[in-house]
Amino acid sequence: MPSFSRRSQRGQPDVWPGWVDALSSLLMVVVFLLMVFVLAQFYLSNALQGRDRELARLNTRISELADLLALEKEGAARLQADIAQLTDRLRTTLGEREELRASLGAMAAERDRLAARIVELEDEAGDRAAEFAQARGALEESLAAEKEVSAKARSEIELLNQQIAALREQLAMISAQLDAAEAKAAEQQAQIADLGRRLNTALAGKVAELARFRSEFFGRLREVLGERQDVAIVGDRFVFQSELLFESGSAELGQAGRERLAQLAVTLKEIGARLPQDLNWILRVDGHTDSVPIRSGRWASNWELSTARAVNVVKFLIDQGIPPERLAATGFGEFQPLDQGTSPEALARNRRLEIKVDAR
Repeated sequence: MPSFSRRSQRGQPDVWPGWVDALSSLLMVVVFLLMVFVLAQFYLSNALQGRDRELARLNTRISELADLLALEKEGAARLQADIAQLTDRLRTTLGEREELRASLGAMAAERDRLAARIVELEDEAGDRAAEFAQARGALEESLAAEKEVSAKARSEIELLNQQIAALREQLAMISAQLDAAEAKAAEQQAQIADLGRRLNTALAGKVAELARFRSEFFGRLREVLGERQDVAIVGDRFVFQSELLFESGSAELGQAGRERLAQLAVTLKEIGARLPQDLNWILRVDGHTDSVPIRSGRWASNWELSTARAVNVVKFLIDQGIPPERLAATGFGEFQPLDQGTSPEALARNRRLEIKVDAR
């Protein structure tokens, strides 16, 4: 019987090792999941901290840019006041110069008149001297009459000499006044030249300010539009391929074109709100086509099609809130190509819409 009992116990399956293995596997899975969770929490925490630091840095940069913009506006206001003051001083100086020129002309005429009078008096004195000599030769017979005539002639000659001396003094005084007036005119001319230089400097500052805002505008557009093969930068213009905005032979904006132009309008409004009010700028929209003749009965030529496309883009930007006085539409047809070739690639390059910030 004992041997039979032992054989019976050995014949039953031993499940305890299986339970141990299952519990070990389950424990290892739980440990692995905990490690994955801890690592995920670690990396997520680092990512959130990095984003918080980047957000703080961006907020600081925005604050600095706002301060710089305020300083730029204050400088532009002071510069505008200086330009107005310089313009008023320039007008006043020009008026004084014209008055001085008129005075110089009157003095020169008076000097010429006095010089002519001196010549006349000198001729008259010569004539009187000749008459005196004649009278002296003719009246030698009568001593009393000769003395009387001689005394009278001497007094007249002396009077004439006094008049000549007085006229010469007046002429010297007028010459001195002319010299002083010419010196003052030269000084005013130097002041006018200095005012002109300062005015040119102020105008150059306005041009530089427009160039700086144009650079900021194009930088923001690059961020908004991103790296796209159908949007290119040519000089100071953004070039949109026509296929991005319009169907072939059509001037109606497509959905993709509307989305791109809406992004452009948002950027333009943000930058335009920060531009000084006295900065006279416009956004010029130029339409271009390829050299293939138009086959649509709606358009007489590529010129009408390019113009209609530019006008529709301008109308869309106005609907997005861009002031109409800041927009201009121009159509060039096929007459301003980027590529002179006739291949499909060259024709595609020439079918485009260009946007440029310019000054009026």
